[in-house]
Amino acid sequence: MSFDKKYVLAVPNFSEGRRSEVIEAIAKEVKNKEGVKLVSVEPEYDLNRTVVTIIGEPQPLKEVLVNMAGKSYELINMEKQRGTHPRIGAQDTIPIFPFKNISLEECIQMAEEIGNELFTKYKVPVYFAGENARTENRKSISFIRKGQYEGLKELLENQNSPEYEERKPDLSLDGKLNSKLGATIVSADMEGLTAYNVFLNTEDLNIAKAIAKGVRGPSGGFSTVRAVGIKFPEREGVVVSINMFDCERTPLYRAYEFVKQEAKRYGVAVTGSELVGPVKLEYLINSLEYYLGLQGFRRDQILETHLIE
Repeated sequence: MSFDKKYVLAVPNFSEGRRSEVIEAIAKEVKNKEGVKLVSVEPEYDLNRTVVTIIGEPQPLKEVLVNMAGKSYELINMEKQRGTHPRIGAQDTIPIFPFKNISLEECIQMAEEIGNELFTKYKVPVYFAGENARTENRKSISFIRKGQYEGLKELLENQNSPEYEERKPDLSLDGKLNSKLGATIVSADMEGLTAYNVFLNTEDLNIAKAIAKGVRGPSGGFSTVRAVGIKFPEREGVVVSINMFDCERTPLYRAYEFVKQEAKRYGVAVTGSELVGPVKLEYLINSLEYYLGLQGFRRDQILETHLIE
């Protein structure tokens, strides 16, 4: 990585986490591309989605994201896709963020270009979210995804619905979802999403759901957090699955401690937690400072940071 070039972070999400050959084919669109670094590919079987983390220079990254979406459209059929993660499209989301030497405004423009190219090239309906949102409500991906593919598709079939105007895609041929492709959400924001799971030693899914309700912003929790209670069939216990949109304002340790305290009400222990995909070093450092009670700790005390710089 050259430190005088511009770099953008992208964390796209496509609606397939089970068929390894499909995941590999989509990820292949990102591999070995000059000016682009594939950081991670994180498939989740029960959720039936995959999160990809990519860092790249603006132009080659934009090309990669458009091509990756095209492969998702080719290989995923939303009429058949099922999973526990909210989704409205084959290439469900393409969020981008400033990473180095680039402004939020430049990323907003880049997101506009990606959305318009997807619509022009593939005729897929597009929603703009985050800083690209056309309305205040659409800044939130959860608002756009409300009802998921099935519910949103049905709503948009009726143009007389009182919700039609506020729910229809920003770009589309007919104001509806594409039956096979669904729709894609494109956005630019200053901070990226950190996906974080906290595991509970109970099989009672209602407990995980109650804790998730307490931690997420819309129901009285942290304003920068969204969460759901789910069950991963491949492991014991249930999970509070958390999306953290600003780990500076709401640190990882704060969400973790909240879940631990709420779990005690039900006589349930937390058995551990998991980060899904890469995370910024600073987000780990502030949790380290909290748990060790460090005073006057400096980032340059971590030897590896001298290699990074």
